[in-house]
Amino acid sequence: MDFKTKAAILAEIDPQILTADGFEEALVGYAAQFNKTVAVYDREQCLKILMSRDGMSEEEAEEFFSFNVEGAFMGERTPAFLTFFDNLETSDGSRGSTDGVDRADIVNPAYPTDRSSSKTKGVGGRQP
Repeated sequence: MDFKTKAAILAEIDPQILTADGFEEALVGYAAQFNKTVAVYDREQCLKILMSRDGMSEEEAEEFFSFNVEGAFMGERTPAFLTFFDNLETSDGSRGSTDGVDRADIVNPAYPTDRSSSKTKGVGGRQP
């Protein structure tokens, strides 16, 4: 499905949904939470776009994306950037399925965890 079709679907759902300019190829869907709907992008694909389109290294793309795209709040309809479990890197540097992997071994540079902090809570106040 092309971006124009996807954008039309989003506009039909909620005309206030925001999209991320320059990342059209990474738009994978939308998500609803409570009374709002947001566009959802494949985070890994966004990084690949920055590397191929803008000639960034993986580290440069990660830093730029984390600060300028993922970290840009444009209101309650700001897009979300999905990280698939299969794209997470384990502490030994491997990627892939997390079956049988201790969650403490999973590294996601966008969401560093401080396990000593009581502020790191999951949904409903549960520890992740």
